[in-house]
Amino acid sequence: MPVGGFVVGDGQKAYPGKLTPFVLFTCVVAAMGGLIFGYDIGISGGVTSMPSFLRRFFPSVYRKQQEDATTNQYCQYDSPTLTLFTSSLYLAALVSSLVASTVTRKFGRRLSMLFGGILFCAGALINGFAKHVWMLIVGRILLGFGIGFANQVRQVDIIIFLLLLLSVYNDSVPLYLSEMAPYKYRGALNIGFQLSITIGILVAEVLNYFFAKIKGGWGWRLSLGGAVVPALIITLGSLVLPDTPNSMIERGQHEEAKTKLRRIRGVDDVSQEFDDLVAASKESQSIEHPWTNLLRRKYRPHLTMAIMIPFFQQLTGINVIMFYAPVLFNTIGFTTDASLMSAVVTGSVNVAATLVSIYGVDKWGRRFLFLEGGTQMLICQAVVAACIGAKFGVDGTPGELPKWYAIVVVTFICIYVAGFAWSWGPLGWLVPSEIFPLEIRSAAQSITVSVNMIFTFIIAQIFLTMLCHLKFGLFLVFAFFVVVMSIFVYIFLPETKGIPIEEMGQVWRSHWYWSRFVEDGEYGNGLEMGKSSNQGTKRV
Repeated sequence: MPVGGFVVGDGQKAYPGKLTPFVLFTCVVAAMGGLIFGYDIGISGGVTSMPSFLRRFFPSVYRKQQEDATTNQYCQYDSPTLTLFTSSLYLAALVSSLVASTVTRKFGRRLSMLFGGILFCAGALINGFAKHVWMLIVGRILLGFGIGFANQVRQVDIIIFLLLLLSVYNDSVPLYLSEMAPYKYRGALNIGFQLSITIGILVAEVLNYFFAKIKGGWGWRLSLGGAVVPALIITLGSLVLPDTPNSMIERGQHEEAKTKLRRIRGVDDVSQEFDDLVAASKESQSIEHPWTNLLRRKYRPHLTMAIMIPFFQQLTGINVIMFYAPVLFNTIGFTTDASLMSAVVTGSVNVAATLVSIYGVDKWGRRFLFLEGGTQMLICQAVVAACIGAKFGVDGTPGELPKWYAIVVVTFICIYVAGFAWSWGPLGWLVPSEIFPLEIRSAAQSITVSVNMIFTFIIAQIFLTMLCHLKFGLFLVFAFFVVVMSIFVYIFLPETKGIPIEEMGQVWRSHWYWSRFVEDGEYGNGLEMGKSSNQGTKRV
């Protein structure tokens, strides 16, 4: 699924400061960004399985589902317009993210967050009060634009919130040096933002289940319009919160930034941290031609990972579950209530398994989780394909699943979701983000995000049509790609657990294949942290 991640490094310093109410409020506002992203992912599949919603906006789908007893079970939801309702958000998020980075650099994170919150509110309200299909599409596009803008600021504070909870800096945390954390905790802190998204998905699925029971068939309006609650918190929070010191420094407002940093820390002596912020800002601004650098031979492994990891992540088939869980369960014979409840179960597993990843990623390593998760997903996809094929065959004869049969299917789908949630889900963002040196980081991360969003849109748009034509064989197609991606990881991906950012070049130089591209002394270390006693710890 589409998720964001931040690069964190090997922090060595503890700056003076207190856990102020300002910090906590900032974290709450930022958490709303992750939750609303997850909410938007989880909400669409639920409402598209509600008969009242289909009857109003997609009558042809409703007739196939409710009135035509001869409809092929695999094809009852096959509608390009219905899939556009889901997929349009991710195409809009891709486009807006390209603009949002420029807006954020020029006007600051606060204004970017405010604009994102306003777009969120507008999109949620239009969807909640929609009377025509075009209103649904416009609302989803506005939500996508909001995600693109809010994505520029929200990840920073989610990671800081986890740093506060873990107290990895001995009770004092450099609030806006969010990319600076001990390398031993780097994986867990990056996955924290993924956790907020999975919680948002679960909240959406729970609300879908209860709103679908409202008499009169208007519960879908509450599901779609419910996104306005966290959107309002983001909007109002951006009005209350001042801009970040980091953002002020980037725009040359040094005195204002130092004053703001004193207020955030709750102490007067912030000179050391402020100097490090200024040095880090100057260093990052000195990087020229990142796109040209990315094409150089020595960055071949980074470019490969920036493209292939997000590409493979989308071909695990997880978005089939996250976007269309209730629709999928309904397709294979569940009633509406049962399909929505099954989606709640898979959402709960998603959250729990993400917590497992947070615990284990820096203990067991990236490669182990990738390969274990891939094996787990492969087995489950084969079993689910066999179960669906045995029940509905190729012609997709309509019918409901026996209770024991349904339990088997849901169980293996939950095991599949768990395998993804502690492997390709969070690691699909973590690994690319931690391997890029400073001189190519912005360009490489942009490629990772773009590839992810492009294939998220494609999979969301064509899934229901593929299900209609490939039937249960669709799960075998995804299983094939899981085999390919697991082989790719086993052969080409080195282990990055416990490796400080500034020493990551050694990983490529010692790899059997990538060493031919990365020669000794060629690899850029980026912003070397703790390089000397007077240089201090810097952002990477």
